[in-house]
Amino acid sequence: MTLLRVANLAKSWGGVRALRGLSFTLAQGDMLALIGPNGAGKSTAFACIGGQARPDAGQVDLDGTPITGLPARPL
Repeated sequence: MTLLRVANLAKSWGGVRALRGLSFTLAQGDMLALIGPNGAGKSTAFACIGGQARPDAGQVDLDGTPITGLPARPL
């Protein structure tokens, strides 16, 4: 069963395209690493998935529930 699904996530900051078509799925117990040089969009990806930034396009689902654009909750 898919726990986290990211589909075609996109985000631009002004004229800079930070994410374009980011997609992956994770099941319970899976691990995934995002690697790349500075400016590759890693932090933007985590910000869009975690709710600190609203993606321009795409979908994020957590355990089958859409969470795209929901604000981050403090712990």
